[in-house]
Amino acid sequence: MARPLVMRCGAFGDMVLVTALIQQLHARFGTPVDVITSGGWARPLLTPRQGVGEIYTLRSRRTPYWLDREQQALVRRLRERGAGPAWYCDGGGHGRALLRRAGITDALVCDTRDLPWLPGEHFVERWLRMAALNPPALAASPPAPPPPRAANAVLDISADESAACEEWLVRRRLAGRTLVAFQAGNKRTMRGVLRRRASNTKYWPEERWGAVIRGVREALPGAALLLLGVREEYGLNEDIASAAAVADVHNVADDLPIPVLLPLLGRCHSLVSVDTGPAHVAAVLGCPTVALFGVADPKRFRPGGVSTPVAVLTGSIGGKTDILGIEPQAVLEAWRQLTAPRHQSNG
Repeated sequence: MARPLVMRCGAFGDMVLVTALIQQLHARFGTPVDVITSGGWARPLLTPRQGVGEIYTLRSRRTPYWLDREQQALVRRLRERGAGPAWYCDGGGHGRALLRRAGITDALVCDTRDLPWLPGEHFVERWLRMAALNPPALAASPPAPPPPRAANAVLDISADESAACEEWLVRRRLAGRTLVAFQAGNKRTMRGVLRRRASNTKYWPEERWGAVIRGVREALPGAALLLLGVREEYGLNEDIASAAAVADVHNVADDLPIPVLLPLLGRCHSLVSVDTGPAHVAAVLGCPTVALFGVADPKRFRPGGVSTPVAVLTGSIGGKTDILGIEPQAVLEAWRQLTAPRHQSNG
């Protein structure tokens, strides 16, 4: 029988959270866990991690199967791999159809859609509950180990990633500096070359980011302030830097590969971010994180898990949850309280 398989085709942050399931299954079965996922970031995020086996990626699950050579190739590879237990972590049924085509029958699958949500349950707690379940065909599988003391995602930084980050810091003349990071963009930020505002429930205006950056600069005059993101968010960051109008702000969105981003977040003094992937990474790695939430439920999506160093902020307008209801002063106050021991020692 093939080794365990996890299918989770979600955003960057979704895959950070599901590492809790992957690591728990690795502990149960004593073998690497194969993963089916999506997104160009998936391989650099997952490949260096302990307990992760083969990674299969898909660009689309909704294209009809007979028109999608990538889906057909995946099914062939899974057939060659052989059938084994699978933990299905997606909300729709498209992926289940692919598993059936590959010979992974329903009796071999634990499906998240069959697991009722508990009141106030975080996604990591849910994944840990799933890790203890057995597909119907595996009634005699190894018992689940006890859950970890903290229901948080799991990321280990490799030596190669640490070395790449050190080289990056030296090249950008940031080595040895106190670093405060800001993540304003998310996957909804850009549509082509157009910046999305009205349709982006995680958009927080540039001038508000500028006000927060000025407050952080006042508290930490010697820190380097990093504007994170992907290349498509470089222009957004430039506008934020202009709104802040302070020195020593570094827009690194054009030069931030994932093998550098992960260890970089682990080295940062703190992060202020919308609810997006880097916030989950920072929280898991112990970086104090102020997370601005839009319509997503922070009880389920709190960055990194249930006991990470995170201050969650939500806002409302007209009685409805809205990130635009969060004011810069509230962000700065949360940041000061969360990081007080750090900026007393680094000020």
